[in-house]
Amino acid sequence: MPSGNAPILRLLHFNDVYRLEPSEHDPVGGITRFQSLCNHYRQDPKYQDQPQLITLFSGDGFGPSLESSVTKGAHMVPILNNVPVAAACVGNHELDMGVPQFEYLASQCAFPWLLANVTDPALGDDVPLGHAHKTAMLTSSNGIKIGLIGLAEKEWLEAVNALPSNLIHTDPVVSAKKLIPGLRAQGAEIIIALCHQREHHDVRLAQETPEGLIDLVLSGHDHHYRQARVRSTQILCSGSDYKQLSYIEASRTDTKWDFNITRRDVNNAVPEDPHTVALMDKLFSSLQGKLQKVIGYTAVPLDTRFATVRASESNMGNFVSDLMRFYYNTDCAMLVGGTIRADTVYPPGILRLKDVVDCFPFEDPVVVIRVKGQQLLEALQNGVSKYPALDGRFPQVSNISFTFDPSRDSHDRIVAVQVNGKPLDLEREYTLATREYMVKGGDGYTCLRTQLQGGSTISIVDEENGILVSMLLRQHFLSSMTVGRWKHWGAALGHHWGTVQEQLRRTGSVIERTDTSHTFRRDSNDASARRTSVDVSSGRRKSSAVWDRPPIRIVEPAEIGLSESEDESEVTAPVLARELSPEEHELVVARKAMRKWWRLAGLSKRHAMGYETGEELGVGWTRGICPQVEGRIKMVLRVL
Repeated sequence: MPSGNAPILRLLHFNDVYRLEPSEHDPVGGITRFQSLCNHYRQDPKYQDQPQLITLFSGDGFGPSLESSVTKGAHMVPILNNVPVAAACVGNHELDMGVPQFEYLASQCAFPWLLANVTDPALGDDVPLGHAHKTAMLTSSNGIKIGLIGLAEKEWLEAVNALPSNLIHTDPVVSAKKLIPGLRAQGAEIIIALCHQREHHDVRLAQETPEGLIDLVLSGHDHHYRQARVRSTQILCSGSDYKQLSYIEASRTDTKWDFNITRRDVNNAVPEDPHTVALMDKLFSSLQGKLQKVIGYTAVPLDTRFATVRASESNMGNFVSDLMRFYYNTDCAMLVGGTIRADTVYPPGILRLKDVVDCFPFEDPVVVIRVKGQQLLEALQNGVSKYPALDGRFPQVSNISFTFDPSRDSHDRIVAVQVNGKPLDLEREYTLATREYMVKGGDGYTCLRTQLQGGSTISIVDEENGILVSMLLRQHFLSSMTVGRWKHWGAALGHHWGTVQEQLRRTGSVIERTDTSHTFRRDSNDASARRTSVDVSSGRRKSSAVWDRPPIRIVEPAEIGLSESEDESEVTAPVLARELSPEEHELVVARKAMRKWWRLAGLSKRHAMGYETGEELGVGWTRGICPQVEGRIKMVLRVL
């Protein structure tokens, strides 16, 4: 608690903020109540004769969140400036959209971003990643000079796919020993290390640097509130998601600093700050407009109906699980059907940002774990255990194929499993991309719990380093653009997504803009791979096992229009109506909707949809997606 004597310094600290809106239970968090507490410590009359408040942030603000999937992190700039933040450490999620985007956002911030021990040789000799600052010197209102250094662990650098491959990471202890004496020489009276690293790295930093070199470690990356004192160094991490903050009053006796720390939970009793409420209203109003932006194109209907994704293989489930696997280069991928929330069929044509957010609204990230074949089998058994109920646990998979028998006992229904075309080896270890929700045992997937969650699987990319499904799709569609590419698309991000796109191309899930034909073939003996298409002219259904795509007409960008704004490079187009009839007429109505869109867009020529004979719509500004149902999931049917 604060001391009775007036402090020499007053600090406020927070870290890892993703959710702007409050949650349901205390501490509810939310930026509007968080800002009220900041204002209290800054403006309350009882502090008027004390030093002005200095607010420090330990990283992870630009992502991950649904909002950042829309804005690429830009929405956080006015939020952080409004706090106001005096200095920040670069966190891993600042780099979700690549280094150039971080540099652009950092240039809009009214404070420096610090990162001393990660350098990029491509920028010059000993230049920090993203042109961040190594150190900074602040002067308090009463003249105290505060030396700041930004430090990060190596582990999260290895989990960010958007980074250059030749970065140089220096041990934080080594960087601290090298740079802090220079801050002291400039007159720094107190040294604060702003860090984005796990607790054991903070402790090691305090243990292995000379006594008194660092007075205070303000850290992030961990999402729980923690504090400790190691030798003479105070260590503090202040929770996450605007649910907590730390108010610190610092006093000094001789050469020793003492810190009185108050943890404040942002609960429902804290009033909302009116100015921030207005700022949020403006932000969400802007987001609504951005949600209507066209980001991509599908050449086939995307089936996200609960009746499909919670009971059988889905082409949308295939596409997203493939994307997860290719992004992290894992052996296989699995997500639950309940991840896919739209409960509709998206007809061939444009896809808006709103479609992505509506379909994948969850804010738990994709993670990577190492599992034994036995655990993978148990996961699949759990996934089909509730069939035929439309339960959210039903699995959608990548590089896995399996057959289940619903007539058997609920936890013994899997009769065959293959990974990468080979029988599942129960003793072998596999890398699996999945959701944090499943790794925490959600929907009965207790077999996937990591060692930190009380299970036995091994975490490779954890929840604090993972990427949201919505952001994964956002980056995919940005990487698919062939005209009007995003201005801040970095080389490292482009290289990584180039590899992902090549893998998608090999699976036949994307259409190149210059393609003149595209063929989908299935084994005619595999009944699970057969599907029904619709004759537009008659409405009759017809069965097909081999589809040959007719020549694609390339629609040039001038026919649709591309935005040239500073922050966006998506397609702008009329909103496509998606009202669907009952299930048996869905595809017919989808085609009618598409023809209506063409008419509203002023395009007179009628284009067929799906796999019809005749000319088909193609686009020239992006690669289209065309995922298929491939027979990854088969069910044994018993003849009565």
